[in-house]
Amino acid sequence: MKADAATLDRISQALKTARAPSSDFDLNDDAHLIAGIKTRPAGVLCALQDVGGTLQVILTVRSSALKHHPGQIAFPGGKQEDSDADVIAAALREAREEIGLPSEIVEVLGCLPPHQTVTSFQVTPVVARVHGDFIVRPEPGEVAEVFRVPLAHVLDSGAYSVQSRAWRGTMRHYFTVPWGPYYIWGATARMLRELAEAVE
Repeated sequence: MKADAATLDRISQALKTARAPSSDFDLNDDAHLIAGIKTRPAGVLCALQDVGGTLQVILTVRSSALKHHPGQIAFPGGKQEDSDADVIAAALREAREEIGLPSEIVEVLGCLPPHQTVTSFQVTPVVARVHGDFIVRPEPGEVAEVFRVPLAHVLDSGAYSVQSRAWRGTMRHYFTVPWGPYYIWGATARMLRELAEAVE
């Protein structure tokens, strides 16, 4: 079995194991606030693509004009619309709209537990394999850039660190997993770490 095939099998098996939800509050003192927050469902696509024989994770740099998380690094995805059957359908639709990823070449492997953000979204990370290549078409209004990070990097728990910054008058702690010039942090880093922990 090829190394990447073995990795995909490990991921598929890991996604079948029940895990507790995560949140932006995990590393902070206000976790007790989660119960009182009304959230909106959303789906993001953690798409794994074979590039030159190495599995890569597709990520985006969000447009600086967006209301939520402008300029940050994120998975393609967004809130679930009434027309979406579920959060998986939402993730696939958003990936098609945001980066031009055709749903027919995407094989869903499973989902990580939901992640609650400080912006009141209940985000379900949908982990999937991309079969073949496609023409990346960033949606100008939402995506400033599309790039890839080696899956091996984000599966390495040693690549993560906890940092902090001021947000709305208080210090917030969060995970980071930088890659080259890309500062991957916050909810995206937390969900990637959840994947790493599940596979480990």
